Amino acid sequence: MKSLIVLRSLAALAIAALISGCAVPFFGGYGANGQSREEFERHVEEIFRLQNQMTSEVMMLLENDEAEKPEALLQAEQHMQRVCADLNEYVSRDIDGLSSGLFLRRRVEKSAIDCEQAATAIKPLLNL
Repeated sequence: MKSLIVLRSLAALAIAALISGCAVPFFGGYGANGQSREEFERHVEEIFRLQNQMTSEVMMLLENDEAEKPEALLQAEQHMQRVCADLNEYVSRDIDGLSSGLFLRRRVEKSAIDCEQAATAIKPLLNL
């Protein structure tokens, strides 16, 4: 009986820590690379900038009919937008002064590397 109470107390403590976001460092840090919060936030900002740069360059090439493979470029850009949707939502909410919530932050952590890879995959299609 006593061990059941201890287990319930530990479970409640773990849930409270997860909800507050304090438990992340105990599990190896933020993101797939286990970075500190500051490193992860800096990396996510770099990914967001890269993604925005790729979107701008794709739009310019397509508007000026300068893309060698417009269909491939458009598909790659659309894929990037899907993969980076959580990051874009996170940044949009941050800009608007809204709370991002634990679940959105977790989705950004899980998708950041995929978003970066999708943005990087566009570079060879730009023919710059």
